[in-house]
Amino acid sequence: MRTPRRIAVVAHQRKTLGGGLDELRRRITGEGVDELLWFEVPKSRKAPKKVRKAIEAGVDLLVVWGGDGMVQRSLDVLAATKGGGKIPVAIMPAGTGNLFAGNLGIPTDMEKAVELAFTGERRRFDLGRLAGEHFAVMAGIGFDGAMIKDADGALKDRLGKLAYVWTGIRHVNGDAPRAKIKVDGTDWFDDEASCVLIGNVGTITGGIRAFDDAAPDDGWLDVGVATAQGALQWARALGTMAVGRSDNSPFVRMTRARRIDVKLESKLEYELDGGARAKTRKFSASVVPGAVQICVPARP
Repeated sequence: MRTPRRIAVVAHQRKTLGGGLDELRRRITGEGVDELLWFEVPKSRKAPKKVRKAIEAGVDLLVVWGGDGMVQRSLDVLAATKGGGKIPVAIMPAGTGNLFAGNLGIPTDMEKAVELAFTGERRRFDLGRLAGEHFAVMAGIGFDGAMIKDADGALKDRLGKLAYVWTGIRHVNGDAPRAKIKVDGTDWFDDEASCVLIGNVGTITGGIRAFDDAAPDDGWLDVGVATAQGALQWARALGTMAVGRSDNSPFVRMTRARRIDVKLESKLEYELDGGARAKTRKFSASVVPGAVQICVPARP
């Protein structure tokens, strides 16, 4: 593979991996690149502006340093910008949550991750789209959205994945509003739902294997509804996920679709790839096949 001549790095300043950003710069420049565009941001919501600059500069490779929030913001811009989907992305999994990178087999070792950026296979992957915004891992509402909202920010920085456990315990006794869900235009669910998840990959928050058959390059989104209420039912549902297939639980329904339409009887927070968003009563999500190109380990 030819060494990319012009590379852009968009990095979250507060995230760490290996020897940090100084080591990243040293390893990338050691590959003999012609031009390195370097952007650092204090929070993931500042990343889109820098990614647009990288696209305008016509870079051959975009390196994204951070967690799922940083990756989501960056991929959203690439997928929404003309020509952005042609730029390969190398993910440096430096965040609290690195679910997309983990699902793709991208290592959390600095040396190996940089090597993958230059020698790995470049494959196209799907994204989901909800309210005009793309996501790579999942979208969730109900128990999941409230849990993410409370775990966001300082608590997640201090406790890491334990933040989700802590806030999850506080929300298991929350109300379960009625939800009406259509999959590809067909009525599919009409009942109380404590959580609605739409997944592009199999492993989600807290390392739970929620969607056993999901693949980020199959042209589908997986959708799951949890009806569990209270700590005992949630313990049973999560226990089933831990030792077997998620859809074996009596408190879980699953299917897949290219479009999912959800209507709730009351407004709830939703989340995209671990980032909290505003409250909503209804939303639609759809798959965007082959939206982005990612540097990943070569298939056997």
